[in-house]
Formats: sequence, C-alpha cells, structure tokens
Amino acid sequence: MIEHRPFESLGAADHGWLDARHHFSFANYHDPSRVHWGALRVWNDDKIAAGTGFPTHPHSDMEIITYVRTGAITHRDSMGNEGRTEAGDVQVMSAGTGVQHSEYNLEDEDTTLFQIWIIPDKRGGEPSWGAKQFPKGDRAGSFVPLASGVANDDDALPIRTDARVLGATVKAGESVTYTPSDPSRHLYLVPATGRIQVEDIEAKARDGLAITKQDSVTITALEDSELVLVDAA
Repeated sequence: MIEHRPFESLGAADHGWLDARHHFSFANYHDPSRVHWGALRVWNDDKIAAGTGFPTHPHSDMEIITYVRTGAITHRDSMGNEGRTEAGDVQVMSAGTGVQHSEYNLEDEDTTLFQIWIIPDKRGGEPSWGAKQFPKGDRAGSFVPLASGVANDDDALPIRTDARVLGATVKAGESVTYTPSDPSRHLYLVPATGRIQVEDIEAKARDGLAITKQDSVTITALEDSELVLVDAA
C-alpha cells in the first residue's frame, strides 16, 4: 500500500514568522485519517523567518528529530545544551521525563526544516540532546541512518524507539531501493528536493508517501533528489 499525500493537501498554518505544513494532525489542524503512521506522530515542514523562532517550551515522552533543509537552527535547553545545526545535518532530542528548550533561527535568511516526532518505546527516562553532521556525499545513491533506535546503526544519532530516520541523495535517472526488516513496517518518505517516482506514483519535493505492506521500495529520481525516510514500527 502506498498513499500519496501531495504538499498542497497538507495541513497549513502561517503565523508570519513561521510558515508550517503538517503531514499529520498537529495543533489546530486535525484530520482523523492522518493522526499518525505507526509510531510516527508528527512530520512538520517548517519555514522560520530570520531572527525568529520557537521560545522556550516543554516536551516529554517524545523522540524529536530535526532535519535542517536550508539555513541553520540554534538549540538551547534546560539541560545546559546549546548547539547550531546547519543544512543537511540533524539534531535529536529525547524528551524523556521532561525538558524545556528553544529553537531559534539566528541567521540572516529563512531556515527550512523537517521536524519529526516519533513515539518512544517506553515513557520516562533521562532527557538528552545531540547533533551530528551528515555530509550529503556520504548518502549518494543509498540510504544512510541519521537517527536510529535499531541495533547496528552505530553511526546514527540514538533514539529510544524501534525506528530509523534515513537520508539519501539520488541523481536524475538513478534509483535507490530500501528494504524494511518486515513488510508490516510503516515507511514515510518525503523528497526534500527534486522529483521522484515510486511504482506508478510521481511525487514532487515535500510531498509525502505513506508506505506499508511492501517487501521493498524502489525510488527512481526524475530530477536530482534529496530523500528523507522514516521506518517505524
């Protein structure tokens, strides 16, 4: 099963400083058919204006992965962490028993990012934060784990859930195949840039593809494409 979710069909909220699109129900956007996809709960496509951002606010019991598409985001939290994550790189916050944090665009240009929330396997636990650079050249032609709670994904940022967040870059005319550990897994694929084809479905940048009951998925790039994929229970 593959469900195509065009960018134009996503929930939308324009706050002036923040232009957000929601792949799943979030805040004032509610679609009973798009509440979650397995353990994947949130996929927000955010554009944050220069010099603005999310002021300090709390989270608990959620794995929050930020994939920066353009610009950079600066993180501060109640654990004393501070860091700047640039385009193509990833940060992870395991909210655990509770954490306060802020996310600001301190750049002189818009920052765009994917904010992905995945439900943890267990509630509680000590909160944590981390960030890592993932050169796009290392992802050329194959999926690379960026954040993972799966054994042997040692180079990925750790998350406390049976899920993986993966990235790949694919040149026009080339293909990449992903094989989940079990066909019952819930895959959610978004091309950050470019245009792709999966079976008979053509998807453009920032469309979503909800995929399950597949032994494997082959993605063909119709244009040079940057892909982000979540594989969740």
